[in-house]
Amino acid sequence: MSQSPYQVISDSSATISSDVVWHKHAVTHDDRVTAKGHKPCVLWFTGLSGSGKSTIANAVDAQLHQLNVHTYVLDGDNVRHGLNGDLGFADKDRIENIRRVGEVSNLFVDAGLIVLTAFISPFESDRKQARDKLTEGQFLEVFIDTPLAVCESRDPKGLYKKARSGEIKHFTGIDSDYESPIDPEIHVKTDNRSVEECAKDVVDYLLVNGFIENKQGK
Repeated sequence: MSQSPYQVISDSSATISSDVVWHKHAVTHDDRVTAKGHKPCVLWFTGLSGSGKSTIANAVDAQLHQLNVHTYVLDGDNVRHGLNGDLGFADKDRIENIRRVGEVSNLFVDAGLIVLTAFISPFESDRKQARDKLTEGQFLEVFIDTPLAVCESRDPKGLYKKARSGEIKHFTGIDSDYESPIDPEIHVKTDNRSVEECAKDVVDYLLVNGFIENKQGK
């Protein structure tokens, strides 16, 4: 018998109709996990703009694909083209952005996948809310630790330059705070390291901690 994957109602003031009941599926979460052949989890990549979150997440995704692991990447920019296309970048919108991503990630995990999210997600409280939605051990915070000066020197989209000139407001690291993870499961320091090396840190963690197996012997 399938139960709701939701652990916590994020807003206790929200009113849910008594007519809304979780539908019990014939195929359970355990059935889906068994079919996938690995443990599901969320790899929550967080870091400053330009830190390499999306690039490293995609490299991890590629390495996991080679190991026949079932994955999906939720990228910050891509999600804002659809699901979160109605949100801006003020703090309240950033909070709602992460809340929605957390809900979608939760459903992916219920389906038995490893989902990789690449979002700045600057506030510790919002990352905790996403963590609290999942069963203990299913949320893995991946801190892509790249110094602000390095991120700003890269500036692939020219956003830091616009933020410094005042064209963009509420830009994380400039005029909006970024709360670095205190105790992330995976701490990736990117200075003087290749994308592949950084990605390997994440894949190695999954291997060592039994989320996946290297059946190819690589």
